[in-house]
Amino acid sequence: MPHVLIIHEVAEYAAWKIIFDQAAGIRKIAGELSYQLLRYDSDANNIVHFSAWISLDAARQFFESPELVTIREKAGVKSPEFIYLHEIEHKAL
Repeated sequence: MPHVLIIHEVAEYAAWKIIFDQAAGIRKIAGELSYQLLRYDSDANNIVHFSAWISLDAARQFFESPELVTIREKAGVKSPEFIYLHEIEHKAL
């Protein structure tokens, strides 16, 4: 299963979350299957977005699109780091 890990600081979490939620439809159309949001223990404005995708190519195309660059700017995202991952094992203990 392809995954993307995004680590970024946002100007203000509540404002970012509204825009993130509004983009759910375009993320789904682009190929995002599921996601988790996490925040740093010490800073609510440092966000980790971990998501499963139909393919890493679809994820790259979406995250590198001009449309998404504009959305990130509007949402107050600062210097996102994208890490594209292939799952090699998944177990519950």
